[in-house]
Amino acid sequence: MAAINTKKALVPKLRFKGFDDFWVIKRFSHFIKLYRGSSPRPIINFVTKDLNGVNWIKIGDTKNSTNYRIKKVEEKITIEGAKQSRHVKSGEIILANSMSFGKSYLLELDGCIYDGWFVLREYEKFFNREFLLQVLNSNYLQKQYQRLSTGGVVQNISSDIVYSTLLFLPTLPEQQKIASFLSAVDDKIRQLTRKKELLEQYKKGVMQQLFSGKLRFKDDKGKAFPEWEEKRYEEIFTFYTTNSFSRENLNYDGGKVKNIHYGDIHTKFSSGFDIRNELVPFINASIDLDKLKDENYCQEGDLVIADASEDYSDIGKTIELINLDGQKVVAGLHTFLARPAKGRMYKGFSGYIVQAP
Repeated sequence: MAAINTKKALVPKLRFKGFDDFWVIKRFSHFIKLYRGSSPRPIINFVTKDLNGVNWIKIGDTKNSTNYRIKKVEEKITIEGAKQSRHVKSGEIILANSMSFGKSYLLELDGCIYDGWFVLREYEKFFNREFLLQVLNSNYLQKQYQRLSTGGVVQNISSDIVYSTLLFLPTLPEQQKIASFLSAVDDKIRQLTRKKELLEQYKKGVMQQLFSGKLRFKDDKGKAFPEWEEKRYEEIFTFYTTNSFSRENLNYDGGKVKNIHYGDIHTKFSSGFDIRNELVPFINASIDLDKLKDENYCQEGDLVIADASEDYSDIGKTIELINLDGQKVVAGLHTFLARPAKGRMYKGFSGYIVQAP
């Protein structure tokens, strides 16, 4: 038997019984061909709401995806525009080359892709489709994209970067076994996600009942609580100065003061903000913080309100600072910092009432 080149093969530490073959490792270009999408120009003349149009698959459509599967799109392209675009079919895999860190998606509809996508073809004799989708979205491959891209931060991925990455190749039966196992895990995640969505809908309905006054609790003695009062913000909260530090002034490595950026309020921070559960950036050590007054540092019970957003629905999105764990924190760019008067708001209540419709 010929010797195995260990630089081009591996044996995984964890695997199913009955499989003992080496996994071959080769460059992406050895197994798969990429075909870039294309966009008619000017695109505004080709996008249509006509039901007879062709599905127009954009990066934004990934927000409605589940388990890396795209089932619906928000726009269609005219028949004329489709003639100038790359056609794809249900069952094909597409890979984002811009603004999405090289994630791949399985299509569950026919359509056209614009030039922010690659479609993957000619891989069938090497890969089980479900297995390949898992590999493409694995940390193993994502880290290669980051390492090969300029600066290590993936914003746009060229075909050369993708072709240069390394893929491992088990036998097709082992791929199928792995894909079946991971698909079962994905199904469980989908079930739990659906349960979470239903609970969120229930919570939203209850909140609407509570904050409209239609549903009221009683005290421990069974008596009704006093009627609610309607107040302006300024009657309860005092507003304090925030800073205008951009992302360039922040880091995740270390520092003395952390900064709440409005973008993080929109994308990841919980409405009941507990700093122990959140990843909050530090202000760079080079920034002079001597001008900050003590009153400008966040306190537990404060509200941090985002005053800017890319869409109307998120303007004014607010978090309540429930636990700061003794850390120094300030509110940053495009935020308001509102502090309730003592004894006016129970800590934890404000974070819910600001979500009320």
